[in-house]
Amino acid sequence: MIKAGIIGSTGYAGGELVRILAGHKEVEICWFGSRSYIDKKYADVYQNMFQIVDAACMDDNMEELAGQADVIFTATPQGFCASLLKEDILSKVKVIDLSADYRIKDVGVYEKWYGIEHKSPQFIKEAVYGLCEINREDIRGARLIANPGCYTTCSILTAYPLAKEGLIDMDTLIIDAKSGTSGAGRGAKLPNLFCEVNENIKAYGVASHRHTPEIEEQLSYASGKTVTLNFTPHLVPMNRGILATEYANLTKDVSWEEVKAVYDAYYGGETFIRVLGRGVYPETKWVEGSNYVDIGFEIDRRTGRIIMMGAIDNLVKGAAGQAVQNMNLAFSLPETEGLNLVPMFP
Repeated sequence: MIKAGIIGSTGYAGGELVRILAGHKEVEICWFGSRSYIDKKYADVYQNMFQIVDAACMDDNMEELAGQADVIFTATPQGFCASLLKEDILSKVKVIDLSADYRIKDVGVYEKWYGIEHKSPQFIKEAVYGLCEINREDIRGARLIANPGCYTTCSILTAYPLAKEGLIDMDTLIIDAKSGTSGAGRGAKLPNLFCEVNENIKAYGVASHRHTPEIEEQLSYASGKTVTLNFTPHLVPMNRGILATEYANLTKDVSWEEVKAVYDAYYGGETFIRVLGRGVYPETKWVEGSNYVDIGFEIDRRTGRIIMMGAIDNLVKGAAGQAVQNMNLAFSLPETEGLNLVPMFP
């Protein structure tokens, strides 16, 4: 059995890690880390784990945990993992970081967008960007995996095949995305109170959201060009889900069937990416609670543009599910183990 430790186990992403790993045949959770709930029973924090998890929460001592676990998940705020990670830790255990600390290869870009000093930039080059469907071979055997962000996972995968094949003009790409409130985390924040969110939709992080450089960097790798794009996120009154709608000029006249063939060439063999049929567009409800990405598109002949749409559950494929998928790859397990989660409806 693989022994897994989770630091930040009582946040939304950490709680989802516990839920998924509780059903994983090859994993035993040995450490439920939570600075806010040390010595409190985990099931008293998340009552859905009553008689499923008997352990108490522990601290965030990564060095001690590295001596007990085979893999450490850090579901923590930006800067936390980078402040603790050392070569001694990585020599003993694999680390899958759900924050942005190792996602962006240019430390200057990271520090500019996140407004903090990076405490361990020496590990950035080694870190593998854990977008499984794109970097699968690099993830296998990696010591340090940078789990992608939720908006970025949806945004990148939705456009990736067309960017890679040069079918869209990257200078014209605009991404409009909506997220449920769990994407903001479990901490108490005035803008996320029920009365602030309910019966409301609002844009935030306009022209400044910190997932922007991550999307730009990965789509630059895909297209072979430096990408600068508009990314505008919105908060909507639902618990889970992300819907990204992306617009770009086509570089040549193509049919719907030709575009579908491109998507199928890249994703036809992928378990967790479902390319939808003609006239069927992604909905967050159809992926809720699952590790699936649903992708659809439409060509606008009038404007010469293509409209690409993707939907994920931000806590599963956008966080914990993808982290487990990364773990499966890193330990040479079946990639789908623990992740055969049928979307919930209603």
